[in-house]
Amino acid sequence: MKKIAGCLILLFIAALLSCPNQAISTTGSFADSRPRAWVVSTFAGTGSAGFKEGAAETAQFNYLSGVAVDSSGNVYIADSLNNRIRKITPQGIVSTLAGTGGAGFKDGAAGTAQFRYPYGVAVDSSDNVYVADSLNHRIRMITPQGVVSTIAGDGTTAQFDDPSDVTVDSDGNLYVADRGNHRIRMITPERVISTLAGTGAPGFYEGNGVGAQFYSPRGVTMDAAGHVLVADFENLRIRKITITRSGGGSVTGSVVSTIAGDGTTERFNNPAGVAMDSSGNIYVTDYSGHRIRMITPQGAVSTIAGDGVASHNDGLGTSARFTYPFGVAVDSSGSVYVAEYGGNRVRKIEYKVP
Repeated sequence: MKKIAGCLILLFIAALLSCPNQAISTTGSFADSRPRAWVVSTFAGTGSAGFKEGAAETAQFNYLSGVAVDSSGNVYIADSLNNRIRKITPQGIVSTLAGTGGAGFKDGAAGTAQFRYPYGVAVDSSDNVYVADSLNHRIRMITPQGVVSTIAGDGTTAQFDDPSDVTVDSDGNLYVADRGNHRIRMITPERVISTLAGTGAPGFYEGNGVGAQFYSPRGVTMDAAGHVLVADFENLRIRKITITRSGGGSVTGSVVSTIAGDGTTERFNNPAGVAMDSSGNIYVTDYSGHRIRMITPQGAVSTIAGDGVASHNDGLGTSARFTYPFGVAVDSSGSVYVAEYGGNRVRKIEYKVP
């Protein structure tokens, strides 16, 4: 019996050696051990500026800015010059979620609503889509039922000045990159607007939130700990806002610090979009550098895609090319989506076996 068992073990080992692409996982099942790499593909768009619905490979966009992904894998895009919010299903069908295409301002049914150069988008757990409606100086909301309303802003720069991005936390608070005011703003579920950080004057200064300075902040997102991450476009840095709250949950203060970037183009070249995955990695669209960068939880910065040349090429990591990448989002499986402002495409980046 021992001899039979020994033979079976030898046969099992021989089988493993004959399959070099497989390894034993800690759960006892087989896991693929082949080398992985960042693979870039075109998710939607022909690259030509225009407007066309339907299949992703023939769809057209006109200057894409923000991007967001919901829990079902639907991708939402701020199609800026088309003045529309577009939706791309996991099956690759492109449609208009809201907007007539005419630049203007109108709430109501999604099919008759109007936007004026929408810039940033976010989606909450109930599939409400929030829009930084840049040239209308408003924050808008689109419900799953297709109704558009204004959350904040009266259409003047007194309240917002060219808001460029928006993100939402689990409590329903919205955080806005108020680009023209050089501030990060907060909107509660009760629609109370306050300044979370920034003096309003362009510059660079760390420390106490309302005394800190930003210079044309473009992208915002939340991390798992409830910090607000900011792509500080003209300061060439990624900033973090640490929020302090009372026992009741209201904000009592904030502190601004730098996560990455030293203020030179050696590190970042106009970072525009920022997103985080479930492992704590931060993804940054390096707008003028035509690259996608990653910051690990330990603070190491690397380029995962793009070679710095403004062009179009799919493929592996730094052999791929982008043209002014802007918005970025990560889905539940870790796939990265990039809204290409100058390329009129949505790109997808996956860490997988090529």
